Amino acid sequence: MTTTGKIELMAPAGNFESLQAALDNGADSIYFGVEQLNMRARASINFTLDDLQEISDRCKALNVRTYLTLNTIIYDHDLSIVKILLQKAKDADITAVIAMDQAVIASARAIGMEVHISTQINITNIETAKFYAMFADTMVLSRELSLRQVKKITEQIEKENICGPSGKLVEVEIFGHGALCMAVSGKCYMSLHSANSSANRGACKQNCRKKYTVIDQETGFEMELDNEYIMSPKDLCTIDFLDEIADAGIKVLKIEGRGRAPEYVAKVIKCYREAIDEIEAGTYSKEKVIEWMQELEKVYNRGFWSGYYLGQKLGEWSKGSGSHATQKKVYLGKGMHYFPKPKIGEFKIEAYDIAIGDTILVTGPTTGAQEMKVSEMYVNDEKGEKAKKGDSVTMPLEFRIRPSDKLYKIVENKVEG
Repeated sequence: MTTTGKIELMAPAGNFESLQAALDNGADSIYFGVEQLNMRARASINFTLDDLQEISDRCKALNVRTYLTLNTIIYDHDLSIVKILLQKAKDADITAVIAMDQAVIASARAIGMEVHISTQINITNIETAKFYAMFADTMVLSRELSLRQVKKITEQIEKENICGPSGKLVEVEIFGHGALCMAVSGKCYMSLHSANSSANRGACKQNCRKKYTVIDQETGFEMELDNEYIMSPKDLCTIDFLDEIADAGIKVLKIEGRGRAPEYVAKVIKCYREAIDEIEAGTYSKEKVIEWMQELEKVYNRGFWSGYYLGQKLGEWSKGSGSHATQKKVYLGKGMHYFPKPKIGEFKIEAYDIAIGDTILVTGPTTGAQEMKVSEMYVNDEKGEKAKKGDSVTMPLEFRIRPSDKLYKIVENKVEG
C-alpha cells in the first residue's frame, strides 16, 4: 500500500520489455502473470517461476511494488501449482498476490503473503468490502461503478475505520486506462461457448471484438445497426477527469495492458505519471489534458470513453476490429553493439530505410522501450543521411542498447472511421 496521499500508478508487465518500460517511465508498482494461472494466459508471453527473483530485484532497486496476478478460477488439479507459485513468490519477496478464488486467498494468507482482491470478485458495496477486508489490504472495485458510488465506498472505509490484515485502512483500486470487456467485471462465457476456451481461465478468444449482424430467427429480418461491432467497447481513458478520481479517494490506479507492446506501456505510464504529479502539484489543466490525449492516441487503442465512472450509461462501441492509433512502428533491424564512453549505438538494418529526422523506437528485455529522433548517424563508418537494408548504422544514444534489441521506425498511421 502507498505511504503518501498520492495515487499509486500500477503498470502492466507482460514481459521484461514492458516491465522495464514501466520502470523507466515512473510506475509505482507493476502487476504480472506467471505461467497459465492468470487472466492473460494467452494474451502475453508471461513470465516463468524462474523469472520471479529478477522481477523482484529490478523493482526493489527502484522501490517499486510487485503484484503477482493469480486471478483465474481454480480447479482441484490447480491447487498444488497455486501453493508452489505462491511460496516461490513469497521467497522472491514479491509484494502481494491479486486473487479472486478463495483457495488462492486462503493459501496466500496461510504463508503471510499480502492479498489484493481482483475485480473478478465484483465488489460493488461497502458490506462486501468489509468482508474482504478480513483477508485483503487492497481491493479492486467493480468496473461498472460510477465515481459517485466509488467515493461513497471510500468514505465509508474511512468513516468506519475498515482495516485490512496489515492494520492499515483498506485501499481502493480502480482501472484507469485500457481495454474494457462487454461482460460485468470481465466475467464472460462467449469464448467458452464458441471455442471451448474460457476467458475465466485466461484464454479469451475475444469474440466480442468481431463484426456481427443480428437476424430475427422468426421472420429472417436482418436488423439495421449503426455499428456492426456491437459488443466491442472502446478503451477506457480517465486522464481527462483524473482530478475527480483523486477526489473520490482512490489510492491505486491500474493501467490495463499486459498483452500490449512495451511502447504502449511506456507512453501510457509516462502520461499518467505526469498527470498524477500535476494533480499533486496543483497544476493539472485542460491544456495539458489535450497534450496527454494526443500522446495516448499514438499507441494502440480502440478509441476512448470514460467507462461507467461518469454515469452508468450504455457502453460506447468501437468502429473497427483493430487499433485507432495515430502512429505505428515499422521494423528496421537489430542492435549490435554499444560503446559506453562516446555513447554510440550500432544497429544492423534488416528491413526498411532509416534517415536523419526519423523517430525511432528501440525495445529489449533490459532496454525497455526507448524512443528518440535521429539527429546524426554514420552509415558503414561514413557520415550519412540515409541507410538501407544491409547497412551498418551507428548513432549517438543516451541509453544503452544490447545485442538483439529491436529497432523500429515510428510512422504516421491512417485511421479509418
